Amino acid sequence: MAKKALIFYGGWAGHEPEKTSARFARVLRGHGYDVDLEQTLDVFTDADRTAQYDLIVPMYTQSEITKEQEKGLLDAVKAGAGLAGWHGGMGDAFRNATEYQFACGGQWVAHPGNIIDYTVNITNHDDPITAGLSDFQMHSEQYFLHVDPSNEVLVTTTFTGEHAPWIAGTVMPVVWKRKYGEGKVFYCSLGHVDADFEVPEAQTLTERGLIWATR
Repeated sequence: MAKKALIFYGGWAGHEPEKTSARFARVLRGHGYDVDLEQTLDVFTDADRTAQYDLIVPMYTQSEITKEQEKGLLDAVKAGAGLAGWHGGMGDAFRNATEYQFACGGQWVAHPGNIIDYTVNITNHDDPITAGLSDFQMHSEQYFLHVDPSNEVLVTTTFTGEHAPWIAGTVMPVVWKRKYGEGKVFYCSLGHVDADFEVPEAQTLTERGLIWATR
């Protein structure tokens, strides 16, 4: 049977939620997945429906989620659905939903200098998500996050301090994986806009992470 994935998208338009969601819907369909795209959070109030999904992908920057919707989403992950996403669509969704942030393993707080050139470092070369990849350059937002120390970090970036001197030398996770209940969780901080995924490593890391997180 085909794996079933749900990509739900919306929120702040600057992250191109429709375009990036369509990109990874195509990717997942290319791997044989059955993919649903939703622009509403009401799907999470239908427990029977959410229980069918093997992978749940948030692309919903900022915004609000009700307690009932949050519970429906997180119950599905606790029961074994994967939770996987990128940038602010996952890592800056639902700022008031602390249990959601607990599941994700981190929350965006800043991108000093906004769009800048920075280096992304592969720190674990043995994981299937990073296998064969080398350090690479991005011209985009360099995310500073508050992160869970229990995350298994695969990829990092180091802040120079040029735009915020007090964080000079700070090594920040870019890609991590973790568990939440029975569910596998993957996050990648790259992907501010769809064009960022034209960097092959950014696309590959995210694609492999979605596949890895799937039940």
